[in-house]
Amino acid sequence: MTKLIKFSSVDILMKTLSSHVSNDLREALKINKMVSLSVPGGTTPSPFFDCLCNEDLEWQRVNILLSDERYLPENNIRSNTGLILKHLIQKKASPAKVVSFYDKNLSEEEFVNLNEPQMSALLPINVSVLGMGEDMHTASLFPDSDELTDALESDKTLHVVRPKSQPEARISLSGKALSSAKKTYVLILGEDKLNAYKMACSENSAKKAPIRVVFGSNTQVFWANKV
Repeated sequence: MTKLIKFSSVDILMKTLSSHVSNDLREALKINKMVSLSVPGGTTPSPFFDCLCNEDLEWQRVNILLSDERYLPENNIRSNTGLILKHLIQKKASPAKVVSFYDKNLSEEEFVNLNEPQMSALLPINVSVLGMGEDMHTASLFPDSDELTDALESDKTLHVVRPKSQPEARISLSGKALSSAKKTYVLILGEDKLNAYKMACSENSAKKAPIRVVFGSNTQVFWANKV
C-alpha cells in the first residue's frame, strides 16, 4: 500500500527526502558495484537536489537518470538535464554519472532505439524520485498522450511521447522501468497536488491516472503545503 506522509514545511520535506534517498543509496551500494537513481525534472525538486548534493556517498558509483526529458539540448532553459547539472551534480555529488536523454545528431526515435540496451541494463532502478502533475501524470506519461498505452504496457525502457498539452516531444521512462524501482518517492506540493493524489487513489486505471503505475508497498508520497 502506498503511504502518504505529510510534512509541516517544504524545507523539512526536502531535507527528509534527501536523508531517505541517501540512506537508500548507501544500502544499495553495499551490495552493488553501481547503483541507479532516477530523478524528476521541473523546478519543484531543486531544493531537494541542493540538499542531496551535500550527502556523503560514493557518488562515483551512482548513475543518475531522469524520469523524463524534453528532447532539447542541456543548455536550453527547459532542459531537465541542465537543471540537475546546476543543482545536483555539484559539491559532493560532482562525481556522479548523468545518463543523457538527448543527442543532437539523432531524432527522438533514433535515440530511443539506439539507447534501449544501455537503459535496460540500468534496471531495476535502486531509488526513484518522481513528481506528479495535477492531471495525475508522472514522468512524461501524460493522460493525453497517444503513446500512453504503449508506454505503460510495453517491455521497453524508454518511450518517445508527444503529449497534446506539451509544446515539445519528450523521452520518458516506461511504466515497466518506473515500476522496477526498489524504492520510490513521489514529491508533491500544495493542495491541488494533494487532491490529485487522492483522485488517483480512487481511480482504477493507470491510463486515467498514470501515477498509479508506481503505487505499491515500496512507494511513499511526500507532501507539504506551499509556502
